[in-house]
Amino acid sequence: MAASSLNGQTLIAVEQVSRVFRSRPAVQNVSFTVPAGEVFGLLGPDGAGKSTLMQIMAGVLRPSQGRVYVAGYDVTVDPEAIKSRIGYMPQGLGLNLYDALTVSENLDFFGRLREVPPDLFLRHKTALLQATQLTPFVDRPARHLSGGMRQKLALCCALIHLPQIIFLDEPTTGVDPISRRDFWLIINRLVVEQGATVVMTTSYLDEAERCHRVALMHRGRLIAQGETTRLQTEAGVDPQGRVSSLEEVFIRAMTRETAAAPPAPIPQCVLPQTQPMIRVENLTKRFGSFVAVAQVSFTIHQGEIFGFLGPNGAGKTTVIKMLTGILRPSSGTGCIAGIPLGQDGSSIKVNLGYMSQKFSLYRDLSVAENIRLYGRVYGMNRADLAARLPEILTLADLEGQADRLAGDLPLGIRQRLALGCAILHRPRVVFLDEPTSGVDPLARRQFWHLICSLAAQGITIMVSTHYLDEAQFCQRLAFMHQGRIVALGAPEELRRQAQEAGGEHLEIRSPRFGQVFQAVQSKYPRAFLHGSRIHVPTKGAEEDRWRLQRLLAAAGLPVTSIEVVALNMEDAFIHFIQEQEHVH
Repeated sequence: MAASSLNGQTLIAVEQVSRVFRSRPAVQNVSFTVPAGEVFGLLGPDGAGKSTLMQIMAGVLRPSQGRVYVAGYDVTVDPEAIKSRIGYMPQGLGLNLYDALTVSENLDFFGRLREVPPDLFLRHKTALLQATQLTPFVDRPARHLSGGMRQKLALCCALIHLPQIIFLDEPTTGVDPISRRDFWLIINRLVVEQGATVVMTTSYLDEAERCHRVALMHRGRLIAQGETTRLQTEAGVDPQGRVSSLEEVFIRAMTRETAAAPPAPIPQCVLPQTQPMIRVENLTKRFGSFVAVAQVSFTIHQGEIFGFLGPNGAGKTTVIKMLTGILRPSSGTGCIAGIPLGQDGSSIKVNLGYMSQKFSLYRDLSVAENIRLYGRVYGMNRADLAARLPEILTLADLEGQADRLAGDLPLGIRQRLALGCAILHRPRVVFLDEPTSGVDPLARRQFWHLICSLAAQGITIMVSTHYLDEAQFCQRLAFMHQGRIVALGAPEELRRQAQEAGGEHLEIRSPRFGQVFQAVQSKYPRAFLHGSRIHVPTKGAEEDRWRLQRLLAAAGLPVTSIEVVALNMEDAFIHFIQEQEHVH
């Protein structure tokens, strides 16, 4: 059924869509449009309703109310009408793959499933393998691929029939920065060269700045939508005079929606000149022939916030588990508060707090019951626990809610409670394993305020994360990739080292960015799209600026500006990974 409301520029129209699961609303009265030939981002934390809305648009799930029109068809009436026109990649690392099949066999299967003619399939398969750099691995089973490679193969399978519309549900979550950048190069090529339209969900707000338009979701509702650059400009500038990030846009939208007070900026913490609290030398962990952590060495001082940054599978959690005594190192040495690893476990346990990545609270126990359980685990007496309980409730913003079930708490509050349980016994060292994963930006900002306040009290914090924008809140950090530390130092120092070694970026703005990108990449193959802007790595900014101006003028393409921009933390991480791979 064609939609009369669609015009020549609109490919997808979502009109007052809601979805309820067992009386619980997952999506509430959502409306937006997606123009053809753009990357549209659905942004929000876990539980915001992004995946539900994606499934409704793809015709996988029916809404409780509302209409969705895709390529002129009402998918709420005839979802089968769009199946040949769309590609759909579900959430999860290669969730649509068959692990027992090789790279080539997975593509063959999806080609037959999509009934792609043999000659056309061969051309598509060859082009996609080349674009994703998977050609050398065609005979490798999917189960033996890295997270980044699995996602690339999953994308290839979704694109094997070259669909007009591509739905990608959190496609880059947990993958390494190089794979993420490769992923975006593929997406942008599809948009620029083939006119494809991409709708993607993500909780990475720094990554979402690459989208042309975005819709911000919170608890099933849209709280803001529009062109990415316009939303950032309307939000004003940060304290350093820079254009607001999408995280800042999201936080301001949430404070308007909830009438909450905007959070104060996170204070810049100075590296404390204190004694070492943690020392690690050549720490290694093997699982059979697989080396999960390889000769890791670092020192963390008392009161320091030390960040472990890296994708899923980098070895961050394995290091933390060795330091907390959950795993025994295969080799190497270390000590915490002067106590060697593997010795006097009870003494180390008293000094440690640990908030695990997957499991920290019992969801079927109340808030107070969880706190009391952790108090007994840590050996606290009743008097100390009774005195500490109200303090933890205040820290978690749960005064008067001690009897509430932990499973009924919003994710951000639940994480604050988990942190409170980890510091209940006043430890000297706290390990936080991806504590902000999936929480909304406002809760994440509030959580980092808590972390900074703990460090100011002299507590040593070691925090792992795959959010590269959280690096700025750490005094020092280690970039981990494939079990190794590829760089270690203060965030600004690492960014400066990468820029001095690899150069700056020139950012090109143009109303015809797609054509400009094609023209620039013919001469600068390392150029990449960042939303509607083109970034060109350069070691000679002024000379390359002049060359680009001449190149684009000769092509008759308009240019709004060509400016030098500093490297961000993702750029720095990619530089150090490539430098390490070159060494090895």
